[in-house]
Amino acid sequence: MYNLDHLRMFVTVVETGSFSACARKLSKAQSAVSQGIANLEVDLATLLFDRSTRKPTLTVKGQQLLSHAQAVLNQAHEMETVALALDNNEEAGLVIALDDALLIPQFQQVLSDFSLRFGATTLTIKTTTSQEVATLIQAQQADIGLMFSDLSFPQALDLCYLGGVDFVAVVSSNHPLAANEKIATADLIGHRQLVISGLGHNDLHQLPPMSANLWYCDSFNALYCLMLQGLGWSYLPNHLVKTAVTLGQVKVLTTTFDHKAWHVPVDLVMAKNQCVGPALAWLRDKMKPLF
Repeated sequence: MYNLDHLRMFVTVVETGSFSACARKLSKAQSAVSQGIANLEVDLATLLFDRSTRKPTLTVKGQQLLSHAQAVLNQAHEMETVALALDNNEEAGLVIALDDALLIPQFQQVLSDFSLRFGATTLTIKTTTSQEVATLIQAQQADIGLMFSDLSFPQALDLCYLGGVDFVAVVSSNHPLAANEKIATADLIGHRQLVISGLGHNDLHQLPPMSANLWYCDSFNALYCLMLQGLGWSYLPNHLVKTAVTLGQVKVLTTTFDHKAWHVPVDLVMAKNQCVGPALAWLRDKMKPLF
């Protein structure tokens, strides 16, 4: 019966183009590779390579079997990865809760690196409002979270200040407010404001409602879409709107009461006395420099 070593030789010959190159890559004698391929062909009762040319070329049947050989090797690699992870006491799964405004490209790179380092650990990513992130952590429905700071959060949680995100007041370029060079508080009261809100209309306290007419969303991305349609003005993260501003689709309002962009602090949150395995420890350390 064929074995993984023979399958690996088969795939490597195709990748490198010759038996000799395969032997060098796998640190084997060329005769061992030739014999291994021959044994595989006997086991499969199929000629895999046409040897009549200077370099071995796949037969039609060899081409059909190649993807299956690659799949078997991939599955074997995954099993070995899981076995190694179990031996290292790595977590089977982790849950990350974060405000959707904090799903920045740098965090996405952390997730990409995590997938390479901890391939056997399943990740569940829950995007929600900052007000709900702490609730999920406290209820043990998430292991680690990223959220905008709130000093009223329970003391049962460990908070780590990471930095902050700049927010700007914005409207669609076709909104009436876009024509104003300077915006005072009185100018905003008569126009609908799009506000982030969790369950029970728990607003982000750093961005209080200012208008008389309010629409609520539990997602900054939803606020962005409504704002882009001209349905109101809103305070949104600068990184979320900067491309649309550059394209002229969105205007940043110059307000008389804002000297600078609102800088909203960001916290990393975990439960106190939480058992921290290697995957969670790695993730916590990589998330700290994000902001």
